[in-house]
Amino acid sequence: MGSQRAGDPGPGNPSTSDTTYLAVVDKDGNIASLIQSNYSGFGSGIVVEGMGFALQNRGALFVLDPKHPNALQPRKRPFHTIIPAFMERGDVHIGFGIMGGTNQPLAHAQFVSNFVDYGMNLQGALEAPRFTVAGNHVSCEIVIESRVKPDVLEALRDKGHNLTVRKEYTSQMGRGQAVMHNSKTGMNFAGSDPRADGVAEPEPPRIEQFGLPKLP
Repeated sequence: MGSQRAGDPGPGNPSTSDTTYLAVVDKDGNIASLIQSNYSGFGSGIVVEGMGFALQNRGALFVLDPKHPNALQPRKRPFHTIIPAFMERGDVHIGFGIMGGTNQPLAHAQFVSNFVDYGMNLQGALEAPRFTVAGNHVSCEIVIESRVKPDVLEALRDKGHNLTVRKEYTSQMGRGQAVMHNSKTGMNFAGSDPRADGVAEPEPPRIEQFGLPKLP
């Protein structure tokens, strides 16, 4: 491989992560919530002509036992962990997603609770300390971030939970993004999880809106 040019981020590393999530809201309040996750390193090995990205192969997650609920059959989708999400109430409409395998339902529930029950904004709901279930997902083995207060950790241990305390922000808790549109005010909002390398980015207004000449 040749040397990289200045400013060239280089190729991605499929050995560390194979999932991308994005949430977008347009000027009319339409929201897209999308997760692309290849599953295998290069997914199906099929690249969309002229687009340069590989299609996923989540069909490999079917079970070949015909008696199993997840058996490979026509008109079925396999068990998988791809759950881009929406929620709304009244004039508030939100597109969000938190990547991270089987951690996703638990991470989503915590995000929704932070926003709905505790009144956090999108950024706060994504940043707040999270926990997840380790091991076989049916035990009391809990992975939790170190920002949780010591007295809370101790109370959880007293209830019989076996805690593994990780760093302040660990990707084991998933990596999420979110956008929100208020259809009454027309305002858009966004948040980006500090556990990932994403960003909450507004589209800059067109310069002609301000009556200024276009730059050459």
